Amino acid sequence: MALEPRPYLRRVSASVGADVDRSAYPFNIPALASLQQVDFHPDVTFFIGENGSGKSTLLEAIALSLGFSMEGGTRSVRVNTASHGSPLQDSLQLTRSYKMPRDGYFFRAESFFNVATYMDQLPGDGGYGGLLHERSHGEAFMAVLLNKFRGNGLYLLDEPEAALSPNRQLAALAAIHQLVQRESQFIIVTHSPILLAYPNARIYSFEEDGLRQVAYEDTEHYAVTRDFLNHYPQRLDRLLAED
Repeated sequence: MALEPRPYLRRVSASVGADVDRSAYPFNIPALASLQQVDFHPDVTFFIGENGSGKSTLLEAIALSLGFSMEGGTRSVRVNTASHGSPLQDSLQLTRSYKMPRDGYFFRAESFFNVATYMDQLPGDGGYGGLLHERSHGEAFMAVLLNKFRGNGLYLLDEPEAALSPNRQLAALAAIHQLVQRESQFIIVTHSPILLAYPNARIYSFEEDGLRQVAYEDTEHYAVTRDFLNHYPQRLDRLLAED
């Protein structure tokens, strides 16, 4: 039986040394304190959870282990205005495919402005189809997705929906699918019930007792959104009622 090239990143395992201070960040985050192994889907894997649950922290550590810079971009982009590294990175072991992806990108919504500034200062458009700062945040991200991502790639996205309207989230979902069909793999941190609906994706929920694999319709994102849209007058009355 022939080996499949994807997933390019098959799994990540954690081995926390005895000298690590488990009362300090990021090892004091419950989901990361008990982290053992994450197996990735060949197409799309999602990390979900409450703010501060460790999902972006893990994605960042994986990105650094793969050779990306702290603030994102391609591996050739060296933008790092952050004053800290990732303590978690040293505790991770990556298991990769026999085949290396031909393309790759680490997108972070919170630091993309700095990457865009760096790219706009270079000659040419860097493959983005124009200057990024001459577009809105959402348009700039769609330029990354539609122009910069070439396929046969490993793409790490941290809350890409932060820049996107609901319609643009649907467009992003279609673009992700086209790239998956071109032998690409995605690992995505998200709060978006639209993006999470991608068929057959693997979803890991970061919780107080560790990571748990969940089905789309069992996620809080789906349940809360569905309930609010179906009963929004009652939910608003309850939320906004005076004490």
